[in-house]
Order: sequence, then structure tokens, then C-alpha cells
Amino acid sequence: MSSIAVDITEPGRPEVQEVSAGIYAYIQPDGTWWINNTGFLTGPQGVISIDSCATQRRTRGFLDAIAAVTPAPVRAVVNTHHHGDHTFGNCMFRNAAIVAHERARAEAIAFGPPRDMPFWDGPDWGELTLDPPFVTFTEQITVHAGDLAAQVRHVGTAAHTTNDSIVWIPDRSVLFCGDLIFNGGTPFLLMGSVAGAIEVLEQVLRPLGAAVIVPGHGPVCTGQGPIDATVGYLRFVLDVAARACDAGVTPLQAARDTDLGRYAGWADAERIVGNLHRACAELAGAPRGAPIDIAAALADMVSYNGGAPLSCLA
Repeated sequence: MSSIAVDITEPGRPEVQEVSAGIYAYIQPDGTWWINNTGFLTGPQGVISIDSCATQRRTRGFLDAIAAVTPAPVRAVVNTHHHGDHTFGNCMFRNAAIVAHERARAEAIAFGPPRDMPFWDGPDWGELTLDPPFVTFTEQITVHAGDLAAQVRHVGTAAHTTNDSIVWIPDRSVLFCGDLIFNGGTPFLLMGSVAGAIEVLEQVLRPLGAAVIVPGHGPVCTGQGPIDATVGYLRFVLDVAARACDAGVTPLQAARDTDLGRYAGWADAERIVGNLHRACAELAGAPRGAPIDIAAALADMVSYNGGAPLSCLA
């Protein structure tokens, strides 16, 4: 397809960062609702994209950024999980194989194409159609950009979602971790598992010792700090949830009664409500990733914000 130049400036201009030779992160400020990061690998056979974007406009901007680096075609798109900010733009990669965990395909199909949702004050999706992954795996698959091997691994348990995968490039110590980390933003586990996310961060991500981590939202990371911060927040959520369950308090009321402390400055603080819905369900015996009332939890998040829809500038 032809590339259409799009000058995205609000809330911040996307930036291409070459984090290692031939490995690029595409960072979209400010990383809040529906504004995600992606990335791509370049090789002699073409480009491997890691995720797409939420809207037609933003995916066009991402395609333009790839074209500015290389004229090679995008041969594959790896989806780190099924959420629409990482998958809705799949349909714009016309000749690429869409690759993801088998549950990511099922969840993407169950959700369907972009549609208006009352919980957000946007965004403008553009003309996007459902294009779920059509190459799927259960545990791991390897994609190659020339001599560079990228391991796409399912994390083994529900975490951010039921179908999270990481893209690990061991020869360069570069990790694309999807939404297992929101660097500077509040994690969101409503469709996954709080306990599972802690396990994945501690037992899957930390042992890799990645020199560079490209998170699903927020700036590129170096070192273990973002893992430590995310684990700290999730343990905080579990503590609040345990006290709420003991007191018979609803997740919304528990969130209203909670001082977020050092986490108050993180973007999208209202996610504490959704995270408590998930944590309380697990404490009551629900399996990791089990279905819960997502609409009720999102409505409580809107209530936590004083009735205003969740802000979105995608």
C-alpha cells in the first residue's frame, strides 16, 4: 500500500530509536490510553514489525517511520497480545504474516474490529477492519531478520492478558515486552492476573537480564528499575485487595480510600480500580485470567474519575 505522510504531534511526536544495529523502537508519547509503542527489525528479506497501532492515522505514521529507515517490505507482524492498541492496525500491513500466540487470535476475534466504546472520549479509529493473527504458536516461535534471531515466547500464564508474548533478541540483549511494563504509567491487569504478572516479571523477564527493554508504553528502559517498580506496584495492589476483601469493601470504594503514594504520579491512575477488580476476584478463588465483568470494572474506573470518560488522545 502507498504510505501517506502523517505529522503526529499530539500529545507528543512519535520517535524512532535504533536500540541496536537494525533493531528499532517506535515510541509514541505520552503512552496513555490507546497510545502504544511498537518496533521493527530490518533484514535482507524485509522488515519484521512488533505490533501495530490503535488507529489508522497512527498506524500510517508507523508505516511512514519504517519507510524512512528502509524501503524493504514488512514481511511479518508479531502481536505481543490481543489488545486493540497493538492489533487494530494489523489490516494496514497488507502483505505481512500476522503472528501471535493462539489465544491472542481467539481473543482478537472475540473482541472484533474497532468500535465506539463509551468508557473513552475517543479515539477516531479510521477505516480499520478485523485482521487477527493467522500464524499462531503455543509456546515459542523464532522469527529471523537475516542472521538475527528473535524468540517470540508466550510467558506461560495470564499476566497483562491471557496471551502475552515477549520478543527476546538474545544476541543483542534487547527485549520487547509488550504491556508487561508501562514505564511511567500505571499497569493494567483487568484482563489478566495480578499474581501472574508478578510471577512473569520475577521469573521470566528478570532472569533475562536484558540490557534494553522496550515497554508497551513509555520510554525505552535500561536496567532492572522498571521491573522493580512494576512489581512494587502490583504487590501494593495485592495488599490493598486483601484488606478490601477482609473488610467486605468493593474495589471502587477501596480505590477511593487508598492513598496511591509514590504511584500517584503515574499516568492513568484510575487503573487501580480495574486492578483491584482482578485482584479481588483472584483472592475469592477465580483462576488467573478467568472472565470477570469487564464493563462493570471500566464503569467503576469512570466513576473513580468523577464520571468523566477516560482520556484518550490516540
